[in-house]
Amino acid sequence: MSANNRIQWLHKRIADMRYPNANRLSERFGISHRQAQRDVEYLKNKLEAPLAYSAEHRGFYYTAEYSLPTYTASESELDYVEAVTGTESHAAKREILQMQIPYTAVLSIPDKLTRLELQQFIVGEESRGNYICEFHSVEMFLGVIFAAEADISIIKPDWLRHRLLTAAERVLKNNKNI
Repeated sequence: MSANNRIQWLHKRIADMRYPNANRLSERFGISHRQAQRDVEYLKNKLEAPLAYSAEHRGFYYTAEYSLPTYTASESELDYVEAVTGTESHAAKREILQMQIPYTAVLSIPDKLTRLELQQFIVGEESRGNYICEFHSVEMFLGVIFAAEADISIIKPDWLRHRLLTAAERVLKNNKNI
């Protein structure tokens, strides 16, 4: 598994309040404990995640709402390790690939038909009627919400709800006087 997959796994567990730690990450992916610690440090320091450790739960949690950003990774696991450890060499400056870690949102979906329409995005249920969704394209996801013609509410994150409202206001404004 790549570093990208490990970071996604770690983020998902933290966002789900499952309190992962470096030991669990190491065991899950068959990597050294030190590499797992570097992954945690990368999430906190490079991706600026609001990460804290809970002694009570023996794992990490977010101190504020957080979604993974678009992430630039290299073709090679070695490049990632070199970048994280600060030992990046000229060989590590190979072609960089743009990869996107999925965004996460929680939607209130009131009916089964709409839930079926959005099934491709739903990865879990946070509480009754509130579903955890993952998506790669914000614009496409908001378009699907518009097209569903249902009483869907974005519970979190706030930035996604704001983006939806801003787009809707712009469409209404542009079509008011036609």
